[in-house]
Amino acid sequence: MGNTETISKATVFRMPMYLRYLKGEAAEGERYVSSAKVAQDTGLSAVGVRKDLAIVSSVQGKPRIGFEVERLIHDIEKFLGYHRWTNAVVVGAGGLGRAMLAYDGFENYGVHVVAGFDKSPSKIGAYGGKPVYPMERLDEIVARNDITVGILTVPRLAAQDACNRLIAAGVRSILNFAPVYLQVPEGVKVKYEDLAVSLVELCGGANG
Repeated sequence: MGNTETISKATVFRMPMYLRYLKGEAAEGERYVSSAKVAQDTGLSAVGVRKDLAIVSSVQGKPRIGFEVERLIHDIEKFLGYHRWTNAVVVGAGGLGRAMLAYDGFENYGVHVVAGFDKSPSKIGAYGGKPVYPMERLDEIVARNDITVGILTVPRLAAQDACNRLIAAGVRSILNFAPVYLQVPEGVKVKYEDLAVSLVELCGGANG
């Protein structure tokens, strides 16, 4: 099995897609899948699929049968670290924040969203079965639950302050949906997600 330090980012980024696909096959009762079928259904090349899967799994596909689906799922989850639970919190309990709290798909990838936070008293309560606390309790909840990831779904003008509070509480990985770049100290990772930009790119590709 390969070392993640020597594997291209493109290959690593494809792994969650393979995992979603394989879990779909497993849900339909499929025990084996060929690299050709994976390639056809995902729009990739069969050669590329075989190379990717060989990186994460020592099990070779059987001629005319393919790869064992459950074993591949296990190997990809281990490669991505999904067998180790990561606890996360959502800061901002507006529409997007509530959707994050209610979304149960994170659990399939080893991420457990523990709670949400908001500074507005009207948003304190529970959404999707997850508690929403006032910001004053952020430090307490982060420490108690060993939170390592913060998901920012606050307005642009509130993003830097919310980011600072997450960092002060000990969070070192942040997924930011606010349309602004954040100033963070060395050792803190930030990934930016702009839904508007993604939609524009999609529309541009569709119209191109």
